[in-house]
Amino acid sequence: MARYKITIKRSAAKELNDIPKKDLGRITKRIQALADNPRPPGSEKLSAQECHRIRQGDYRVVYSIDDRSFIVDIFKIGHRREIYKR
Repeated sequence: MARYKITIKRSAAKELNDIPKKDLGRITKRIQALADNPRPPGSEKLSAQECHRIRQGDYRVVYSIDDRSFIVDIFKIGHRREIYKR
């Protein structure tokens, strides 16, 4: 299986900076693991959009997968109570 390239949108990078240090390390490990398996156990496809999400504690990472170009594009990272608000 080919490795996927991880891209993080600028807005998601800003959200990542707001996460407490104790949770940040675990979240970045989960994001890096998406390069090997963009659909890990526990990930879910969101019905409202063509995207997926993974959970790490109280935080969610929402991303899209391009299987033709082998790109995982992360566009939202945040606490579970705020992540799905538009």
